[in-house]
Amino acid sequence: MAIEEWKELENGDHGDLQNPLMPTQEEQQQNGSLQMLYLSTFVAVCGSFQFGSCVGYSAPAQAAIREDLNLSLSEYSMFGSILTIGAMFGAVTSGRIADYIGRKGAMRMSAYFCIIGWIAIYLSKESLSLDIGRVLTGYGIGVFSYVVPIFIAEIAPKNLRGRLTTLNQLLIVTGSSVAFLLGTIVTWRTLALSGLIPCTTLLVGLFFVPESPRWLAKVGQEKEFLSALQRLRGTNADISTEAAQIQIGVGLMVFQQFGGINGIGFFASETFASAGPSAGKIGTIAYACIQVPITVGGVILMDKSGRRPLIMVSAAGTSLGCFLAGASFFLKSHGLLLEFVPVLVVVGVLIFIAFFSIGMGAVPWVIMSEIFPINVKGIAGSIVVLVNWLGAWVVSFTFNFFMSWSSSGTFFIYSLISLMTILFVVKLVPETKGKTLEEIQASIDSQRDI
Repeated sequence: MAIEEWKELENGDHGDLQNPLMPTQEEQQQNGSLQMLYLSTFVAVCGSFQFGSCVGYSAPAQAAIREDLNLSLSEYSMFGSILTIGAMFGAVTSGRIADYIGRKGAMRMSAYFCIIGWIAIYLSKESLSLDIGRVLTGYGIGVFSYVVPIFIAEIAPKNLRGRLTTLNQLLIVTGSSVAFLLGTIVTWRTLALSGLIPCTTLLVGLFFVPESPRWLAKVGQEKEFLSALQRLRGTNADISTEAAQIQIGVGLMVFQQFGGINGIGFFASETFASAGPSAGKIGTIAYACIQVPITVGGVILMDKSGRRPLIMVSAAGTSLGCFLAGASFFLKSHGLLLEFVPVLVVVGVLIFIAFFSIGMGAVPWVIMSEIFPINVKGIAGSIVVLVNWLGAWVVSFTFNFFMSWSSSGTFFIYSLISLMTILFVVKLVPETKGKTLEEIQASIDSQRDI
């Protein structure tokens, strides 16, 4: 794409942005651009499906792996949570990698790490090789978690960007749900091999889709491109603008993770079972089934209701779900209404995951992909994704210990954090619905100048 076209785009002529991947032939523009847009999105979200497969693997495989390899609870907790350690390293390097070798190159590299990791898990005969495989898959999805939403946001027109970027979260929960369900009918080794499917699909698909036009413009004509962005942001813009944007992204990721999602998700089966035998399998299957349709609803609402209302409603619902789960464990610890405890735990956790899926799961990633200017996107994105995975590790590693301390207290803490999310969004998070990436930057800069 000629640099003059990009300058027109940055200065407010958004005709080409509506169809950023358009062919040059006028009569083929509409159909050709949408087909390539959807194909490119499909290939990218194979990485999201891989993300979900990795996250969802540990819960259904827990009992079988511990029995086959004779692992203690602490050893399995390490296996479950060490995924996030690898993801943190992936997050630290994701921005630089995506900027250096491109969005497609970063996705390709991530797929290779995941493939090696799954094979290591499949061949494991003791905890060390399990952990090595888990770290490798973690590194891969750490990079995926940054590059997939960024790639989609950079290729999508503004009227489709919210929905298409939300497909990242939809495929994450789909991958997690498939792993949950598949894990109830196949062995843990077979479940590990199933993780190779999305990686292979992505690697093949990358041969047929183009690179992000914005990244190509950046590396091809960097000075002119950054100069255009600088004019958009104003000659007096300083680092405080970018710092504020990073703080918004970091804050959203902190609240997303410390609301308890990875602790509850990684060890959902044991949480249900601890409430009563009747809650175990039913709760796990219901947990897996509810995520996908609810996330589909979030995809539909993303560009209709806006980001801010969706995330506030979502946070209110996750707070309610955690409160109900906490109340059920409180009743159990005091020997009250014991016949209702299993039902209340299942209902509370399902309310939590339903409301998380409709907003808190997807919206922070969408906003992250939208608010950072391209010249700091790599570094800023890496910081935000690192914070996300650091929070994921803290929550997943400490979850079992907190539950041993106080099951009710654990969920009450998560409930309070979700309520704090609403205050954070009201105070600091901008609405990005219906705006081009360039218009979002102009809006943020103008607010900072007031």
